[in-house]
Amino acid sequence: MTTHSHAYEETTDVEIDLIEGDDSGASSTGHDEHEHELSTEGLELEERQALRRVVGMSTELTDISEVEYRKLLLERVLLVGVWTEGSAEDAENSLAELKLLAETAGSEVLDGVIQRRKKPDAATFIGSGKVVDLRNLVASLGADTVIADGELAPAQLRNLEDKLKVKVVDRTALILDIFAQHAKSKEGKAQVELAQLQYMKQRLRGWGGNLSRQAGGRVGAAGGGIGGRGPGETKIETDRRRINTKISKLRRMLKDMKSTRSTMRQERRRNLVPSVAIAGYTNAGKSSLLNRITGAGVLVEDALFATLDPTTRRTTTADGRVFTLTDTVGFVRHLPHDIVEAFRSTLEEVADADLLLHVVDGSHPDPLAQIQAVREVLAEIDASDVPEIIVINKADAADPLALAPILHREPHAIVVSARTGEGIDKLRELLEGALPQPHVALEVLLPYERGDLVSRIHSEGSVEQLEHTAEGTHVTARVHPALAGDLTPYEVTTA
Repeated sequence: MTTHSHAYEETTDVEIDLIEGDDSGASSTGHDEHEHELSTEGLELEERQALRRVVGMSTELTDISEVEYRKLLLERVLLVGVWTEGSAEDAENSLAELKLLAETAGSEVLDGVIQRRKKPDAATFIGSGKVVDLRNLVASLGADTVIADGELAPAQLRNLEDKLKVKVVDRTALILDIFAQHAKSKEGKAQVELAQLQYMKQRLRGWGGNLSRQAGGRVGAAGGGIGGRGPGETKIETDRRRINTKISKLRRMLKDMKSTRSTMRQERRRNLVPSVAIAGYTNAGKSSLLNRITGAGVLVEDALFATLDPTTRRTTTADGRVFTLTDTVGFVRHLPHDIVEAFRSTLEEVADADLLLHVVDGSHPDPLAQIQAVREVLAEIDASDVPEIIVINKADAADPLALAPILHREPHAIVVSARTGEGIDKLRELLEGALPQPHVALEVLLPYERGDLVSRIHSEGSVEQLEHTAEGTHVTARVHPALAGDLTPYEVTTA
């Protein structure tokens, strides 16, 4: 997200839990014992008219050096959400996740508010009457950006910016911004840019009336002019045409990169190397798990979407079989469709895997919601049928009572800690047992000069018995058909 330079102003958390919209006497969060049991059915008028303050939204500054740093680099943002379904706890968890996203993008979160409605307002997201209260809150806190916990239509975006007089972004734009910051490889950057352009193309009309004016005459300074537009084209039409051209170029580039990635996958399949994909919610500890199992040394950060570029490492089972382990991009609730489409070639690593390690953050307030969000994305990329092991990570920070419902509901679940190593050995046993097994059983006597075949049996097959004799190496094993063909001349025939 674009940063602004401004003087730092000390702010404190506001103690009230509601923006006073009327004299209804609505209970605050701290005093209403039944708040979490409420639903959005049958909302009273005063409940629909209130913006509910979410406790603990302010980003804490730890020392003076951090204050000076943030003064120069951070946007000061206010979060706003609409609670349409579920419990108050679900709504607060969603806004808490939005806070983490905003901080990951480099923002200082000043506060967060929620309005209870049956559905977002078509014109202004929150109720049009509450926009005035939100504008007053923006002014009192000194915020320069408002982030909406949802995807805003172009009209909602334009209306909110007109009324609040500050920049407004939605959850999708925020996630795209984080992806843009974290993309490192050429493919990752192209994927992010494609998703950003697809998002921007739909919202050009939402970003200022000047885009609808015709770009005539001397517009060279604005990038138009001769060769930059068709006859009578408006600026919005010119921008849309340029975006379409860039999108086509990026798609061709990604198609070439996809063919390279497909070739690498085909090579692994030709050599019959099983593949395991690590997928899961963002910041659940996927990269840490890859490092713990393979010693890969992949970058690990306590940040959302730290991994965008997939990392594949070769490793071996206890009996010597080779398999690959791939770390993939993390998912999140309401992951933008444009992101899923742009990263489809990368996510195919998951769909083509023989086994999926679905990593869950055991210390998260609602791990079951994480599992559901990940499975929605897996269904979107046609990966629902891949065999799955639920890996509940961060056991050292999790409440065992909170993990019980997952273990009860998920038959193939295991609790581990990538940080301490707890449960990793058991996970490896479970993983190795779930890998596809060679199915051709044979008994061979290999001359000592064919050590290459012995090595292939170890790496591609499953050795049941091995004995060195005077005639050669006597092996009983299970292998794949391709290797079985190479071993046929040395097969032992029983009389």
